[in-house]
Formats: sequence, structure tokens, C-alpha cells
Amino acid sequence: MANGGDASDVPQLAHVSQAAAPINLILLLLFVFMIYMKFRPTLPIIHPQRKPTVFRTFTPRTLLPFNGISGSPVYLAVNGRVFDVSAGRNFYGPGGPYANFAGRDASRGLACGSFDESMLTKDLDGPLDTLQGLGAEETEALRGWEERFQEKYLVVGKLVPVGSPEAESGL
Repeated sequence: MANGGDASDVPQLAHVSQAAAPINLILLLLFVFMIYMKFRPTLPIIHPQRKPTVFRTFTPRTLLPFNGISGSPVYLAVNGRVFDVSAGRNFYGPGGPYANFAGRDASRGLACGSFDESMLTKDLDGPLDTLQGLGAEETEALRGWEERFQEKYLVVGKLVPVGSPEAESGL
């Protein structure tokens, strides 16, 4: 060639300029980043320390203080099971959309899809709600809520009526 190089130098220069094209560099950086993300060291997950929860028996009156007020845990009962819903404090604690269920038997209200105070048992020392009068659709809705709570929250006890032998023993 005229400037001292031979014809074989031209294809090598074209090959080098293609390898350094911006899209190839971006793809290479993306590949290196993905490899880094896959094999990077991770910090161990530290869970906050909680007091151990003991399974216990509640009556409507002994369940009532677990309403999330003043930092207390948030419990609610569904179909005789008491769930610790403190992890969902935004929903079940003070100011949440389901706050009137906190510390109470929420079965009828959940079954009927109502947050009305009339859905809650008024006499805390009276018998438990037997859920009579619920239709098949409402019973199915209650079953769905109960399953959701079992998947998501810890069962911390059971709800029994005042005066029952279990209520007297506190077990």
C-alpha cells in the first residue's frame, strides 16, 4: 500500500472498531453487572427479637385489650381462633380500615363484608356468636378469610365463652 501498510491491516482495524462499538460495551457491562448481582455477598437478615407467644384461651373480655392501642399487640378472632395480626397493624390497628375488629371476634363482620359496629358482639360476658343466619355465600367468605389468616398470621389462642371450664382454667 502507499503509506507503508499492507492490505491485511485494513480488516483487522475494522474488526477492532466493531468490537469497541458502544452497544457491545453496554452489553458487556450489563453482563458483568448481572454476574456481580448473582454472586455478590449478601448481609444476613436480622429479624427483630420478639417475646415468645404462648397459646392461650381468651374470652371476649380478655381479648378486648389486644386492640393495638398503646402499643399492645393486635389480636382478632375468626371462627374461634385468635390470630396475632400485629404484622398488619396498618389494617387492623388503630386508624386502620379493620380497626373495629381488633381485640374482638371478627367472624360475622368478615363473613358479611361489613365493618359496622353492629356486626360485633355487644355483650362481652354473653355467649359467643354462633354465626346462625349466615348464608352459603357468607359462610364461604368466612372460610376464605380464615384460610388467609392461617397462611399469614400466627394463631395465638382460641376464643371461648365466659364461664366455660376452659375460660376458668386459662389454658
